[in-house]
Amino acid sequence: MAKVSSGSQDNAPQQVPVRTVHVTSLGCPKNRVDSELMIGQLQAAGLQLVAAPEDADILLVNTCAFIDESKKESIDAILDLAEYKAAKPGTRLVVAGCLAQRHADELRKSLPEVDAFVGTGEYDHLPARLGLPGSDPDGLWQNALQLGRKGRPEYIADHLEPRYVGPNVYSSYLKIAEGCDQACSFCIIPKLRGKQRSRTVQDCVAEAEQLVKAGVLELNLIAQDLTHYGVDIGQPDALSTLVRALGRVEGLRWVRLMYAYPHNFSDSLIAAMAETENCCKYLDMPLQHAADPVLRAMKRLSNRREIETLLAKLRAAMPDLVLRTTMLVGHPGETAADFQQLLEFVQEQQFDRLGAFAFSREDGTLSGRMAGQLHSATKKSRLAQLMKLQEGISTARLQAQVGRDLDVLIEGLSDETDLLLQGRSRGQAPEIDGLVYINDAPDNVGRGQIRRVRITDSHTHDWVGHVID
Repeated sequence: MAKVSSGSQDNAPQQVPVRTVHVTSLGCPKNRVDSELMIGQLQAAGLQLVAAPEDADILLVNTCAFIDESKKESIDAILDLAEYKAAKPGTRLVVAGCLAQRHADELRKSLPEVDAFVGTGEYDHLPARLGLPGSDPDGLWQNALQLGRKGRPEYIADHLEPRYVGPNVYSSYLKIAEGCDQACSFCIIPKLRGKQRSRTVQDCVAEAEQLVKAGVLELNLIAQDLTHYGVDIGQPDALSTLVRALGRVEGLRWVRLMYAYPHNFSDSLIAAMAETENCCKYLDMPLQHAADPVLRAMKRLSNRREIETLLAKLRAAMPDLVLRTTMLVGHPGETAADFQQLLEFVQEQQFDRLGAFAFSREDGTLSGRMAGQLHSATKKSRLAQLMKLQEGISTARLQAQVGRDLDVLIEGLSDETDLLLQGRSRGQAPEIDGLVYINDAPDNVGRGQIRRVRITDSHTHDWVGHVID
């Protein structure tokens, strides 16, 4: 029977049976992969995953700390789970992820309910950190629950690590690199995740094959900086090689590129995307801004002219390309003229999808120390203007597709009503883009199928259609 230590080395630790774990995962898909890897390790150590926190012996929350809003969400989740811990004596509460990596010392003082903090550099030591039998043969992590060790963020999992993907999962993420070598002035991620660490193409393909054998049809390639993949291991064109290699994985129907920055976006990568059949003609390219003064202040590696040239090349090679981007408004020093340039750029480029957030002043970042900080009301106003503009663009672009036939991955019953099915096209990434709602579906249409759907109606973010094949 598994045990977990709750005491210090000076006192005899109380031994508590540990059989079940509940995991709350917050933040981006990169965090989700980390959560699946942690679950895989805990399952390999003999724990059972449970959906209800009241049924768990260990409560694990994988946190995000990118901006103030995400930190608040993480703290709220910790406090919610702390209530379950209080109601069930012997339960352990573990905080992992970026918030633990960044603020473990402060959190240990303000959140005594937490038994352990697990930083981004020690995911591979999680069972040992929890004192699970057989997981710490050298005694390096004994009685470490209260120590809050963060570790150096150097770890990256390979395809040999156990990973939980769940039953009947048809869409998943493939993290091909960890960390980031860029120095964007507003971003804390390199300090939380460490320097870029790329996996080999062979290792990524091996994991893709494992996921396909588990039933996955769609893989979304992710990293902090996707187009920098391979540079740190002397293979600057590794992403092109990987895209083509994944095109040869039998049973892998869709491959999608996410977090692909404009720098280092080679002609060979454009060709690989265009020529590889299972590579979705979809690109998530966070641009952050379009005014050169703001891009320079952000320490971005591309200017507006270079971005426009790249977007034109991408669209010429793939006329049906679906483009998603992310913008940041209200960066220190952003003038009204800079913001107007951003609006004009978005109007000109007609992005299919656009997400945006207002600048958040983060300790430890260059932008946080800059002069010219904007008032919160100005940032909120500019964010609202940008999103209103994009809402009109999105509505029009979706409407233009009415009458087309699209391949749709069926996800199951709609979250809105049992009378409809829902799914996604090649141009809709999971969790962040809209959906295709399917009415009058034949009885043989079910979850995990890719079916041909005729689009009959559209809304601001979603389509409506019916199965034709």
